[in-house]
Amino acid sequence: MTTSRGPGPKHLPSSPFKPKVEPVVEVFEVDDRVTHDLHGLGRVVAVDNHAVTVDFGAQVLRVAHPYPKLHHL
Repeated sequence: MTTSRGPGPKHLPSSPFKPKVEPVVEVFEVDDRVTHDLHGLGRVVAVDNHAVTVDFGAQVLRVAHPYPKLHHL
């Protein structure tokens, strides 16, 4: 005999067992203006499946997915 389970238990806001929140994956396109916590302002010059290449003026860096410290402007 099989039983049907609902969506799962509800967790109180103060519960240490609350489900983990999935991070939002940002989508970047060529010519997007971005900022990086360490390197400052830049512009996306290339996008591939696993990284974006950003021109920060003094240097061009490849930032890998999930793009830590990189944000849209």
